[in-house]
Amino acid sequence: MSAEDLERYETEIELGLYREYRDVVGLFTYVVETERRFYLTNDVDVQVRGAEGSDVFFEVRMSDAWVWDMYRQARFVKNVRVLTFKDVNVEELATPDLQMPSDGSR
Repeated sequence: MSAEDLERYETEIELGLYREYRDVVGLFTYVVETERRFYLTNDVDVQVRGAEGSDVFFEVRMSDAWVWDMYRQARFVKNVRVLTFKDVNVEELATPDLQMPSDGSR
């Protein structure tokens, strides 16, 4: 496999991942970004850990998440636990202002 073939293959995988992200982002409430991964989830809990006088770290727990990782076969994950000394960014996704009633009434 040439370098050009490898680059083309990775570009196709990244494009497929972006398309999957675009298709599933509306199912989730939060975006969680750690130093290693990017997640979509509806349930996230971030706890600051560390004893007095020791380094502080973050414990991030998510359930029913989708992970941005082009090398994973299954990107939907039931439970995720991340321990990190680095920053954690949690953002609530914007929801449309207008939503149709679910029962079909006006």
